[in-house]
Amino acid sequence: QVQLVESGGGLVQAGASLRLSCVASGRTFSNYAMGWFRQAPGKERDFVAGISRFGGSAYYADSVKGRFTISRDNAKNTVYLQMNSLKPEDTAVYYCAAPLVPLGGVRTTTESYGYWGQGTQVTVSS
Repeated sequence: QVQLVESGGGLVQAGASLRLSCVASGRTFSNYAMGWFRQAPGKERDFVAGISRFGGSAYYADSVKGRFTISRDNAKNTVYLQMNSLKPEDTAVYYCAAPLVPLGGVRTTTESYGYWGQGTQVTVSS
């Protein structure tokens, strides 16, 4: 069983920055690519960013490219999402996700991930 615990969300003004963290436990963290998704009220859960098992590759949704950066520290079993130049449309619950089986490369669909954190709320005011 895998546990994912996110933190770092909050209420900020447009243009501000936040850094989300996700601590994983329950298996060898470095065997798995990791992802961040978000879900706004009334909308589907969307891919935001993903990172390969050793951090050599990262992928981003077009809406966050150039503003968000995903990274990981395998020694700390932690994946991060640095969010800069936040916009009101970034408001959502952000979820950390891990695949059910070892996947070294990044996946961008919710179906590719079997473990999810509880989510952390990010609210950006205009």
